[in-house]
Amino acid sequence: MVELADIFIRHGPEYLDRFANRMLPSHIRAMHDIVNCRTPLMGGRVYQCQNPDCQKHLYSYHSCGNRNCPKCGQDRTEQWLKKQYKRLLPTPYFLVSFTLPAELRNIARSNQKLIYNLLFTSSAAALQKLAKDPRFIGGTIGMIGALHTWRRDMQYHPHVHYIVPGGGLSPDHSQWIPSDPAFLIRVELLSFVFRAKFRDALKKTKLYQNVPQDVWAKHWVVHSKPVGDAQCALKYLAPYVYRVAITNNRIEKLQDGSVFFRFKDSDIEQWKTQSVPAMEFIRSFLQHVLPKGFVKIRYYGLFAPGKRNLLVVAKYLLGKIVEPTLSMQKHENEICPHCGHRLLLIKTIPRSPRAPP
Repeated sequence: MVELADIFIRHGPEYLDRFANRMLPSHIRAMHDIVNCRTPLMGGRVYQCQNPDCQKHLYSYHSCGNRNCPKCGQDRTEQWLKKQYKRLLPTPYFLVSFTLPAELRNIARSNQKLIYNLLFTSSAAALQKLAKDPRFIGGTIGMIGALHTWRRDMQYHPHVHYIVPGGGLSPDHSQWIPSDPAFLIRVELLSFVFRAKFRDALKKTKLYQNVPQDVWAKHWVVHSKPVGDAQCALKYLAPYVYRVAITNNRIEKLQDGSVFFRFKDSDIEQWKTQSVPAMEFIRSFLQHVLPKGFVKIRYYGLFAPGKRNLLVVAKYLLGKIVEPTLSMQKHENEICPHCGHRLLLIKTIPRSPRAPP
């Protein structure tokens, strides 16, 4: 089975020789960590089976922890899900998505931190503004958002997904105002407000003059759909939280300098195989590596860190607190895979010093 690390090992040195002087440190670090994830360089532990007839040794190497590593994402997603259950409200939920127009993507790629921040703040502000309108909800809503920058074929496509409970807290905090279970807000109006807020924010920067003016007259894509209860909503959002641009199980082979990978065509909902030169594959992957320190999961309204007291009020008014039912996997290396007996930790392997990128 070919993994992303294998592609970096074989073609990464050539890529670095060509482009290292133009690469962001975060891109170089991502390549380094993915190659070394769960190898002796990351350190780890050595276990020995306690069965006298087995006594085999098991080496367990640490994960790199890089948020762009396909091996590390699943564990972090499960940890995140477990924390989110404390914030759940017993209401129907919606998934609301805001997409950056194609005309702004080149600017976004070159100014990621600025444009991604504007994408978050303008979309959240638009949704909050309309939610306070009595025609829709008339109260303060909660939003958990995650940035996603790719399509299924790894093309650059920045957008934000929010899960939103169907209702809000009244202005005087005395009642919970439910939304229609099948309808949250008119997306046509939401698109208009989102575009206006993004435009007004971008005008305050030097980038505004580089934007084609016709983008402010076109329709900006916004989607909203009901997704069921809170736990269903989290399951909808979870794949966008720590998933990377491509997972190892979608890479089919590395052959003659090309990478073959599978993706699901969203138009026909069928799997296709695509091949691209390894250099192009690496470039496509790295364009989705976020700037160092960028926060890709954000909380607004009732879920904002400074408004958690209002979340408690909302839970009280709704009459109950949702308890988690999703069973979380327990990861441990205590059982021998050969005979099933317990393992004994006999040695810790220190992590090798990491050279700066």
